[in-house]
Amino acid sequence: MGTWTQWTGKPYVRQMQRGAVALAVAGMLAACGGNDDDGQPLDVTILHINDHHSTLESKSKTLQLSTGGAAPVAVAVDAGGFPRVTAAIDSLSKAAGANVLKLHAGDAMTGTLYFNRAGVDGEADAALMNTVCFDAFTLGNHEFDKGDSGLKGFLDLVKKGSCKTPMSVLSANVKFGANSALNPAKAAGYVQPSTVVERSGQKIGIVGLTVAVKTKTASSPDADTTFEEEVTAAQREIDKLRNQGINKIVLMSHIGYGSDTAIAPKLSGVDVIVGGDSHTLLGPDSLKTVGVGTPGGAYPTRLKNKDGKNVCVVQAWEYAQVVGELKVKFDSQGDVTECSGTPHVLIGDKFTIAGKAPTDAEKKAIDADVAAKGFLRVTQPAAAATAALQPFMDRVAVFNKTQSAVVPQELCSRRVPGGPGSSDYSRSSAACNAEGSVNVRGGDIQQFVAQAYLEVANKKYGGADITLQSGGGVRIPLLGTVTAADIIKVLPFGNMLFRLDITGAEVKSMLEDGMEAVYGANGSTGPYPYTGGLRFDVNTKATFGSRVSGIEVRNAASGAWEPLNTTKTYKLFVLSFNATGGDGYKTLAAVPAARRLDIGVLDADVFFDFISTQPKDAATGLPVLNRLPTELYSTKSFQ
Repeated sequence: MGTWTQWTGKPYVRQMQRGAVALAVAGMLAACGGNDDDGQPLDVTILHINDHHSTLESKSKTLQLSTGGAAPVAVAVDAGGFPRVTAAIDSLSKAAGANVLKLHAGDAMTGTLYFNRAGVDGEADAALMNTVCFDAFTLGNHEFDKGDSGLKGFLDLVKKGSCKTPMSVLSANVKFGANSALNPAKAAGYVQPSTVVERSGQKIGIVGLTVAVKTKTASSPDADTTFEEEVTAAQREIDKLRNQGINKIVLMSHIGYGSDTAIAPKLSGVDVIVGGDSHTLLGPDSLKTVGVGTPGGAYPTRLKNKDGKNVCVVQAWEYAQVVGELKVKFDSQGDVTECSGTPHVLIGDKFTIAGKAPTDAEKKAIDADVAAKGFLRVTQPAAAATAALQPFMDRVAVFNKTQSAVVPQELCSRRVPGGPGSSDYSRSSAACNAEGSVNVRGGDIQQFVAQAYLEVANKKYGGADITLQSGGGVRIPLLGTVTAADIIKVLPFGNMLFRLDITGAEVKSMLEDGMEAVYGANGSTGPYPYTGGLRFDVNTKATFGSRVSGIEVRNAASGAWEPLNTTKTYKLFVLSFNATGGDGYKTLAAVPAARRLDIGVLDADVFFDFISTQPKDAATGLPVLNRLPTELYSTKSFQ
């Protein structure tokens, strides 16, 4: 647990002076709607998560921990999962006492099969959220992925829960259209700009905020539902609360850590910002050395608002792995004097080293190291949340066994083109190898996935000109009648999709990065680029920067192939893994934040969507997956 940190430059004499002023004007404030809480300091604990994205099950995580030797070693442990979130919030809440706020900063939905393959869309998320009983939840962009009607259906499910205090659903900048299922005339009180809660008899205002442009352009709100500019909407709602005499304001924003830190100095009256959207891990640098992840800033990040007063900014990473615990001290005027906290990384207590249980001495050393880190929190899943999750796990298991498609001709798996003797030749079946076509253009299944991203992006996620899928990210071929489990085995890594705006010059550089990662001095087969809406010639014998030529982009309107324009900006739909530099794609890692958008949809889910649109087999009614026309393959020629 962190300790309270007093801001320097805030003399205690100033607080004494304020106390005298408060006594002098107390009557006037009360007469004009002032807050009768003035004169009493308040300590509040905020427990928060964000962006769990339907990630309800736990996963194995490898950490670098001490086992008693000179250097840390790789230790695997079960980590995260919503039942651990429930348990951690319950335990931390009991330890904190009465003045606790439980907040979810948005993007509860979409990202795994639990969202739309385990019952009604969002049903599993609603059930697990109701084991926490959050005080407030702000709408993220992905709450609109199924339109306003889909969002209302999710909120109906949340409302059916057994929580004693209904969860407030907040967004100050959403304006639901006249035809929306969530228009206030039809669904009064479903979504509010803010809410007011009381702790120890004092009022705290909580304002919600939804990322505007991203939600409108990359999600699926109703056509007449709009999103106001964030700062304007937030300040208006803060002012409304302050005019009611409420002097402690929490902004629960789903606009990203960078935007949170940018707007804090622009807002008057804000005290705390609990954020989401950017999936930012905040905390000490040791988070990286332990293997949790790379922190993007301090937890909490301390800034000043427009009035020159203290603001605490926090976020709790992603995918039900962290519960943030922020402790805030308000003075008698509602100003923040101190804040501290911990991003609790949730793990189990069963460790393995190279697949084996540690010795007693090693286990003792691991336990001591976990405790010393301060941010690793050993947490047993809550029994009630585990029970709530079980029926949805059963439904996913049933779904995995369902027949999903018919593949009459094998969709060959070949990471790279190349004939007999090439490094990846044996991956394809004998029948595929005998055709010879995979020697020229590479795998059919890899190309099929890249095309799936392109077509689905243009129907649902704001559009794309081109897509990229690394050859090694697609794991198996398909042939015959295939199940949902087979489809997931094609894309088993659970990557989310990003959209990047990149120039034609960066497209060329991206392709060269992929070729260098394959054919350079330390190359491997996995990074070979498969692209949708983009094709090119490959010369593996050339040097870095010259291996790719004849690059063409397909005009979506006409279907014609046009030369790559190096100065034009193209929308690239790509896995989060590659977008952040995975497989050697350094050009993509360097694309600035202003030109990248986390779409937040699971790669396998996009693939399922694409499969569902294919022509149906007359006998079985299942989608038929045929090979793509040759002109759509990314590798035109290969040598």
